[in-house]
Amino acid sequence: MYEIMIKTHFSSAHQLRDYPGDCERLHGHNYHLEVFCQCKELDTLGMGIDFKILKAKVKELVSQLDHYNLNENPDFQTLNPSAENIARWFYDRLKAKINNDRVWISRVNIWETEGCRASYFESQK
Repeated sequence: MYEIMIKTHFSSAHQLRDYPGDCERLHGHNYHLEVFCQCKELDTLGMGIDFKILKAKVKELVSQLDHYNLNENPDFQTLNPSAENIARWFYDRLKAKINNDRVWISRVNIWETEGCRASYFESQK
């Protein structure tokens, strides 16, 4: 099994609806995003997935959140933009763009701060 990972970052504001504390107020984070892909076989070039392709797909999605208030994004109108939900948001969209018989998104990590990370993954059949 091979695993490929890329890292990037973006900045966004959010507020957690009904949160019993400071995070209910609008505030921002410099998020760090890690995307992991797995594959059992390499392509004819000896790659699981070209880093360039994976980075481009991730960048398309990051541009929808970078320097925005996440609560104003249609996908987070009713869903709280918690780190867990943001990780799933990326996972679901990347899964639709990347997954095939050979390579798949295996995990997405979102870091709100250096010591606070949320991950989303699904078991592969």
